[in-house]
Amino acid sequence: MSEVTAAKRKEKCENCTKQCNKKQSDDDAILSADREEGNGQLPEGPQLLLSACLSCEGCLSDEESLKISQQSLEEVERVLALNKKCDASKHRVLVASVCPQSLPFFAVKFGLDVTEAAQKLCSFLKSLGVQFVFDTTLAAGFSILETQKAFVQRYRRRHHDSHALPMFTSSCPGWIRYAERVLGSLVTPHICTARSPQQIMGCLVKDFFCKQQKLSPEKVYHVVVAPCFDKKLEAVREEFYNSLMETRDVDCVLTSREIYHLMEQRKVAVEELDSVPLDQVLGEAGDAALARHDGRGSEGFLEHVLKHAAKELFGLDVQEVTYKTLRNRDFQEVTLERDGETLLQFAAVYGFRNIQTLVHRMRKGRVPYQLVEVLSCPGGCLSGRGQAESEATGRVDKALVQQMEEVYSSLPVRLPEVNLTLKTLYEDWLQGQDSLQASRLLHTEYRSQNQIHTQPPHIQW
Repeated sequence: MSEVTAAKRKEKCENCTKQCNKKQSDDDAILSADREEGNGQLPEGPQLLLSACLSCEGCLSDEESLKISQQSLEEVERVLALNKKCDASKHRVLVASVCPQSLPFFAVKFGLDVTEAAQKLCSFLKSLGVQFVFDTTLAAGFSILETQKAFVQRYRRRHHDSHALPMFTSSCPGWIRYAERVLGSLVTPHICTARSPQQIMGCLVKDFFCKQQKLSPEKVYHVVVAPCFDKKLEAVREEFYNSLMETRDVDCVLTSREIYHLMEQRKVAVEELDSVPLDQVLGEAGDAALARHDGRGSEGFLEHVLKHAAKELFGLDVQEVTYKTLRNRDFQEVTLERDGETLLQFAAVYGFRNIQTLVHRMRKGRVPYQLVEVLSCPGGCLSGRGQAESEATGRVDKALVQQMEEVYSSLPVRLPEVNLTLKTLYEDWLQGQDSLQASRLLHTEYRSQNQIHTQPPHIQW
């Protein structure tokens, strides 16, 4: 899959197999989890990544493997080559959408600030034959606003709906895949139905943008540049395929490092690239300034939902969100209090080992949280192995991640509630925030799936 070499992949799959074959009893697993909870420490040793486990050949169907094999630079180059050969009437318009968590990777690699790096990246992509380059911050704004609304609705029906709370965020495809394939009905009813930023961007491109450009969706080839391999799995989900038009919302996902490798292969000198501003979905009417959402390396769903819920449910204005570290930096909680009373308690749970702890507590009915922001990568999206993994060691490059965090935090925070482009799109594209169109294009459904293995693997993470 993509840049992972065959030898490296074989090694990971063998490692997964060895771990999966450790058929420990449920009692042993529970005792181990209890022991971890008791001392608050994580055991040392190799930690398998969720994506390495669920994306290996052992868990992918032949059909999925075929679809993911098309998520490659070779496929993009094939489309570009066809454009050069065929009649202009048969050309496909290439559109690239860049995740904001990918931009710090290029900033560090180029030795530039994030805005200049984004413009150099845009210039390179357009030199290949990509006609439009967007960033997905706008789509993330939609996802945040829909998640905020969903949480308030769930909170208000919590007394007569046992599945209303806790609510789990839905932006991480590795977490979603694990929830659907392994955890099943224990978790899936609790997952927020808001689509991820990537898939909302897919709708923006294949619906709004196509109508704006008077193009049929199949005439547009949409590439997303992301920090994470799991985004490839998300792009090939059935619900994001239009069988009538025979087109996907996202045709191809390339990781940040795959794009960087292409630049290296072509011996591109960054200093020789022009600085080309990213395009705006609304054209010149859009805001061209790069910005980010709250959060230390992801889209900050927890912080945005907490501030919105505090205002909407309790009339409180929260300016600063204070995190309390529990087990480790990737398991933190936030509490909203008034006069000594706890009103809301949220948690940020990153990394598969912490997810396992969360699920174990849920099975025992010991989850005090109303919302949990769940991400499969330790450290969040900036640490996605499509950009943060060292090719030499196969482990996360901590120095690189720290540099990316500094770059990301340098971007100004912009609340989606005050984004005029979002307001315009809600009205002009979706016919209002509570319309059927908004529900259809901004939400999806998560459900239990038949597992490939008759029993889920008992893995000690």
